[in-house]
Amino acid sequence: MFISSHSQLGDLKQTTLSYYLHDRPAGPNPTAITITGIAGKQWNYTSFGTVFCADDSMTETFDQNSAEVGRGQGVFVNSAFDGSIFTLLMSIVFTSKEYKGSTLQIQGADRQFESPRESAVVGGTGKFRFARGSCMDRWRPIHIK
Repeated sequence: MFISSHSQLGDLKQTTLSYYLHDRPAGPNPTAITITGIAGKQWNYTSFGTVFCADDSMTETFDQNSAEVGRGQGVFVNSAFDGSIFTLLMSIVFTSKEYKGSTLQIQGADRQFESPRESAVVGGTGKFRFARGSCMDRWRPIHIK
């Protein structure tokens, strides 16, 4: 995940961050689960009205076993009749290094079939107090054995 945000603690400061968010919707320890959907319809990532909750690990490298620097925690709802867009509400919670205890709040339309995908950074806490900017996502599927 690429995060570009502006933080205001006095003077305006630009911070550019690059991290990897590991979203695992299946397997023995899923980090994204389906909460609910439309009765009588299939609940999946392309079904309108399906609601998901996530608590994904965030690392500095693509290797999901590398050191965790934070968590991506939030909810997303498939809010397009054609299944192409999520409404995303996510907190990036930093758990280590210089940003430990700080958060970024990400919100907006997440066009799941586009690359890159862009969402808004609408706020933050700690070192990211008053943050605003954008979050650019590029998804790379992996296969867990």
